[in-house]
Amino acid sequence: MFTSTGSNGLYKAPLSKSLLLVPSAISILLTLLFQHYQKFFAYNLQAIKEDFQIWRLVCGRTICLDLKDTFCSSLLIYNFRIFERRYGSRKFSSFLLGAWVLSALFDLLLVEITQYIFGITINSLPSGFLGPVFALFVPFYSSIPRVQVTQALGYFSITNKTLVYILGLQLLTSGSYIWILALSGLVSGICYNSSILKVHRILCVPSWVAKIFSWTLEPIFSSAEPTNEVRVGMGATVDIQRQQRMELLDRQIMMSQVAQMRRQRQQQGGMINWNRLFPPLRHRHNANYQDHHASEQDAPPPTEVSEEQVARLMEMGFSRGDALEALRASNNDLNVATNFLLQH
Repeated sequence: MFTSTGSNGLYKAPLSKSLLLVPSAISILLTLLFQHYQKFFAYNLQAIKEDFQIWRLVCGRTICLDLKDTFCSSLLIYNFRIFERRYGSRKFSSFLLGAWVLSALFDLLLVEITQYIFGITINSLPSGFLGPVFALFVPFYSSIPRVQVTQALGYFSITNKTLVYILGLQLLTSGSYIWILALSGLVSGICYNSSILKVHRILCVPSWVAKIFSWTLEPIFSSAEPTNEVRVGMGATVDIQRQQRMELLDRQIMMSQVAQMRRQRQQQGGMINWNRLFPPLRHRHNANYQDHHASEQDAPPPTEVSEEQVARLMEMGFSRGDALEALRASNNDLNVATNFLLQH
């Protein structure tokens, strides 16, 4: 099915863009030009515990010193940008802040447990923004719908989430003690998302801090809105052109479904009135719209909407309210709802 998620880039994700550019640039500079400064960004647990060099928690848990870790974590952040679009930059940054703090505590706890049980002394861990990256797998697993794309060897399902899990596995196997960072990140993600612990009420970015960053940094890292549609034949390879033709065929199928729905309404004695079906979308900001309450009285009970389909529409960049209204009006038909939202 045609979606616009892949072509949106970093639109409406300034924090994700900053996490991609700034730490990656510093990591490359430290590796290629300033190797003698790498010692200040080492995640040295012994220096933190014995010499109380707390600043190493900030430096050592922000910048990767291994370019393989930089590459994998950057790709994962790019894929996880969907959460910033869905929840907003402030809520996304609050999750990253909470996961960063919790994973730092769990890092120290797991190191002590490992030493107590196995007698292994761990003086340093891999550097980088790895704890919050692994923590993002928790909402990715629980809130992103799993859609099968194809099958490998006829038995193994390839879904829209397979590549992200492969990247996470690659990052997990890149170092000897990185499993500690992965485990602490996953546990911190579970704790932050827990409705019982309510950690999100304590570890969050204040609104005034979010406003300051939105005034100062957001204009620097914001991206322009891209065009969603590409003409057939403009692809650089045969595979891209084939994919574009498939997308065009998909849109034609959706249009034929809309036409079929109109013919069915004509046979029943009336045309489809999109203005009546979608009043909140077309007249949300029109204060003079007076027929809205009258139509609600005559309308049947709202159709039950699938949360999975709502999530798929939100992945395309539509708001939750628009997705709900479109699915209710189209009788839970995802193709018809998508077609309307793309054209209005």
